[in-house]
Amino acid sequence: MLQDKDRIFTNIYGWESHSLEAARRRGDWDNTKDILAKGRDWIIDEMKKSGLRGRGGAGFPTGTKWSFMPKTSPDGRPSYLLINADESEPGTCKDRDILRNEPHKLLEGALIAGFAMGANRAYIYMRGEFYNEGSTINQAIREAYAAGLLGKNAAGSGWDFDVVLHRGAGAYICGEETALIESIEGKKGQPRNKPPFPAGAGLYACPTTVNNVETIAVASTILRRGGEWFAGIGKDEKNTGTKLFCISGHVNNPCNVEEAMGIPLKELIETHAGGVRGGWDNLLAIIPGGSSTPLLPKEICDTVLMDFDSLRSVQSGLGTAGVIVMDKSTDIVSAITRLSHFYMHESCGQCTPCREGTAWMYRIMQRMDRGTATIEEIDMLLEVTKEVEGHTICAHGDASAWPIQGLFRHFRPLVEARLLAHRAGASCGERQAAE
Repeated sequence: MLQDKDRIFTNIYGWESHSLEAARRRGDWDNTKDILAKGRDWIIDEMKKSGLRGRGGAGFPTGTKWSFMPKTSPDGRPSYLLINADESEPGTCKDRDILRNEPHKLLEGALIAGFAMGANRAYIYMRGEFYNEGSTINQAIREAYAAGLLGKNAAGSGWDFDVVLHRGAGAYICGEETALIESIEGKKGQPRNKPPFPAGAGLYACPTTVNNVETIAVASTILRRGGEWFAGIGKDEKNTGTKLFCISGHVNNPCNVEEAMGIPLKELIETHAGGVRGGWDNLLAIIPGGSSTPLLPKEICDTVLMDFDSLRSVQSGLGTAGVIVMDKSTDIVSAITRLSHFYMHESCGQCTPCREGTAWMYRIMQRMDRGTATIEEIDMLLEVTKEVEGHTICAHGDASAWPIQGLFRHFRPLVEARLLAHRAGASCGERQAAE
């Protein structure tokens, strides 16, 4: 359990104002100048010491990612920081709460991260549906400029730093870092082939780093308290710090909560979400990391820990930590069919395996849901998922395949029983008609 003194997001529920004055009372923008005065190398080293891994889903070490940016620009190209606020993963609502309740924590983190990477400008790419959150961020940006915390000589540090809010149109695929870059450039939001990687040639062919909102928002607190403090929270050196968990579905009290990495899933739900509706024994399955991660049945949920490596070991993933709880009233086949429709709809269509495969998977899942498919088609469907997974430019193909793979990994007998029951009912109807 995370102690209150170690919480980073002290206003995640919006109990206090999101204004600059209130943020300063909570500790934001405190001696930011002194942090920057310690230099780029110190900041990156502290981030590496902290063990912070990207909170957007991929889990890449943040300090290492920042270190990829060039220290100098021999050809005069500027560097950019892009903050991914295109929170599109179904089941996830953590970045949205940061944007509307802790905007100054994000802006201070952006200044520090930008300085560490040699970037003089940051773009916050915000999901189109986040209207009120956009207004909040704009207000926070205006307050920061007025107070001298952004712009020329930001926070008295001698570093010039600008922040620009860019509104997207709500496409899921723009959450992928290179599609996000394409969208900011005014192009169709489609992922780019890599290499070149954004750190070499990103926005406008300039060195660019894309980070998630939560990743940037925790940076200032980590540097203020020290990387070792953050590394001391969590399960082990590869799963450190705190994490915002979004708990939804069949629980008594759906919520967002900041907890220590590595907390048992059962403890997380029963302590913060009021337990599963109808009791823990009424649990059917849980999707632990947003809709793209494979579901886990109750017997695994009994003991699994919520961190990157523990969830990988049970063939799932932490992802965005969007915990979707499903009790025994859930039609699990219908639920996964609905997710298949989402991933088919959101495919950008650039890669043939994804463009064609997501549609194939959805159509077959529809028949699985109705019971009109055959037993043999289960293996055919799984083969299609393998042809899509790992054969696309970005991870959308993987995201579309994993929910289906998780369903058949743990609930194949249930699906087979549905197909056999439908076949038996159809055969009975044919006999009655013949008679």
